[in-house]
Amino acid sequence: MKSIFGYILTLVTLTMLIASCSVVNTALKSGDPKFAYDQALMLYENGKWDQASTLFEACRHIYMGTPREDSLSFYNARCKFKSREWDEASTQLDEFRRKFGRSAFLEDAEGMYALCYYFMSPPPERDQTVTSQAIIAISEFLSRYPNSEQAPEFKNMLDELSERLMEKSYMNAYTYYKIGRYKSAIVAFKNSMKQHPTSPYTEEMMYYTTVSAYRLAENSVESKQLDRYLAMVDNYYSFLAEYPESKYIKELERMAKNARNFIDKNRKTSDNE
Repeated sequence: MKSIFGYILTLVTLTMLIASCSVVNTALKSGDPKFAYDQALMLYENGKWDQASTLFEACRHIYMGTPREDSLSFYNARCKFKSREWDEASTQLDEFRRKFGRSAFLEDAEGMYALCYYFMSPPPERDQTVTSQAIIAISEFLSRYPNSEQAPEFKNMLDELSERLMEKSYMNAYTYYKIGRYKSAIVAFKNSMKQHPTSPYTEEMMYYTTVSAYRLAENSVESKQLDRYLAMVDNYYSFLAEYPESKYIKELERMAKNARNFIDKNRKTSDNE
């Protein structure tokens, strides 16, 4: 029974596809731009995004400079958006908002433009250039349309994207720590905390900064160890002030004790000399 139903469903789908292709071919062969435009709208309203886009593209040069140009451009861009062709849709929507600054479709176009970048934003493991572009696009939309019905949803997206950048920044710094480049790790963690003061990874970053400072001092040449142990102790006290109940306190306290012992020993040696 299921196989028969699946066969019927496939047959219906193919029939609809052939019918929509037939509409496109008929419209293209008609030589009548209005008929082609009307057929494109019909396909658009029926969710036939690819076929509708084909006809909108065919009509574009005919309606250039006419009152219908902005609606045609908008619908075509929306077809790309609905087809999840985010890159092409964002390009068309950007052209639209620059060219038709007074169009009735402008708010919708700018909203979709921002959404394209949101949907293209990759996970934190990958380069976050597009995420930064998405944040800019969404922020611009919220600035221009603060009372938009989409504003609450866009604000949530903005928070999500910001957290993604914070995670990426933390991951980049942690990579230095993991491969033993402690000096670079300290710089990267501190830069990340400066750039993202509300990061949910602040405790971890302060912890790894302190551990990195300890290991950097431990592995340094003798002439640099004293200053670097002093820096480690400073980092430890900063961590202690922020997270006195942290699960990392006992571990860091042992390191700080070793650092203080080294500092005291070297200061006594220096005094005796």
